Amino acid sequence: MEPKSSYPFVSAEDALRQLFDTSLGLDQGRGRLKGRKVLVAGAGQRSTPDPESTIGNGRAMSILFAKEGGLVGCADIDVAAAQSTVDLIAAAGGRAVAIAADVAKPEEIHSMFDQAEQSLGVLDAVVANVGIANGKNLMTETSETWDQVLNINLRAHMLIGQRALSSLSPGGAILLISSLASVSPTGRNPAYEASKAALSALCRAQALEGQARGIRANALAPGLLDTPMGRAASARSPSRATRPLPFGRQGTAWEMAYAALFLISRESSYVNAQTIFVDGGLGSGVAITS
Repeated sequence: MEPKSSYPFVSAEDALRQLFDTSLGLDQGRGRLKGRKVLVAGAGQRSTPDPESTIGNGRAMSILFAKEGGLVGCADIDVAAAQSTVDLIAAAGGRAVAIAADVAKPEEIHSMFDQAEQSLGVLDAVVANVGIANGKNLMTETSETWDQVLNINLRAHMLIGQRALSSLSPGGAILLISSLASVSPTGRNPAYEASKAALSALCRAQALEGQARGIRANALAPGLLDTPMGRAASARSPSRATRPLPFGRQGTAWEMAYAALFLISRESSYVNAQTIFVDGGLGSGVAITS
């Protein structure tokens, strides 16, 4: 496989050694979600000056789920961004619907599920890929800015889980998206870090409540990924992208998406109540230093 110029942070040598077709979203589907209905909250993508060079986690997950035979409800506060994801799925022969939803508003969470069920049928899995960061440190945080972050990053996940536990088909799956920031204060963004850390406890609570209907709940915690959100973070803090990284590169949204695919598929039927880090080992101190 030739290295791809769309990942300029990695050398050609590293690309040939450690980037694969799956890492770049080039692999063909294998029917791993055939006929299963999946709701992805946060399936759109923020605008970026160079949209062809990278892809966000929610869009990559949605496209991959459809490629693997799933029927996907693509929900986002920006319905135009969700529709763009749907258009990409349709162009590749998949099936998806766009849904407008602001998860900061509890009533819209229920509406999001209602619309997905009306369009797709009984859902088999839901992914809560929603979150914001306000960039405030501990001394500049206010009660208002704290609540704004926690309402989206934690309360919404609780409400999504409540609805999922009663609405998903027996044997369904819930997936929460945490972050490497959940175990590291170096970003100096305590509302974000605290909300992401709390998702592990919420995940365990959802896993316990799901036992009666065979519904599993897990979480993924990405590290440094080359996504529009990641590039925006690097623009605010250039040292983010220049620190030593595992394999000498950031991860891709496709690598995150394949981890998500495993956790919502039946392949992971005995994986439950876990937070799995998709960080190349960065959080464990595995990185190229020279």
